[in-house]
Amino acid sequence: MNGPQARGGPTLRPLSARSVVLSLLLGTHPPELPARELVRLVEGFDVGASTARAALSRMTAAGDLRRTDAGYRLSERLLERQRRQDEAVRPHTRVWGGEWETLVITATGRGPAARAELRTRLTALRLAELREGVWLRPANLGRPLPAGLDRVAERLVSRPGSPARDLAARLWSLDDWSGTARSLLAHVGRTRRPADRLTAFAAVVRHLLADPVLPAELLPPDWPGTALRDAYTRYQREQRERSGQVRARSTRT
Repeated sequence: MNGPQARGGPTLRPLSARSVVLSLLLGTHPPELPARELVRLVEGFDVGASTARAALSRMTAAGDLRRTDAGYRLSERLLERQRRQDEAVRPHTRVWGGEWETLVITATGRGPAARAELRTRLTALRLAELREGVWLRPANLGRPLPAGLDRVAERLVSRPGSPARDLAARLWSLDDWSGTARSLLAHVGRTRRPADRLTAFAAVVRHLLADPVLPAELLPPDWPGTALRDAYTRYQREQRERSGQVRARSTRT
């Protein structure tokens, strides 16, 4: 994270007008807002109206947004990003019986770009690489694998010989994730300006996307994942209240 640093807190980069728009729509269900309301919301985060309108025009031209009769809506390609964000905030888990979900890469002859893209996809699925071509995680997530992944990998269910806690500690930097989460929790707890809070909670979402969502038995004591999700859920309520106030003002004017 780069940018100004609050005393004792994480270093966060202020959001651009585009990032403010995306953050607002990614947190809205369905992800569509009237143009006038969206501009007024963006203004509340230290972005001028003319800058906001220019950002909306550029984002529409770039395919980030679609212009609708009602206003602006996230494009289809960004709906997947919203789905991943929603899953990060409210992951679908199931009781863990000790099994591990394992993917063995079977495709050969792929170029560097294809290999990098596959690594990104597998990491987004909260899998970790044990060794080259072997990815795994505890089988405690209730989510299907993306279509087409079976063409490049074989999916197995296994019970590794290593103790589960030791294996989890090898695959994920749990202390690092926990430390950053605690720093973010402290930061959002003392941040008051709307623009600063939006910036901080954008960082919270990015960090939740990197949470491995392990079974409780494999986590260090006092794991802050639930606390971070609860903080973001409260912020979502805060944002809904703000949107309601802006909508009411728009109706009166």
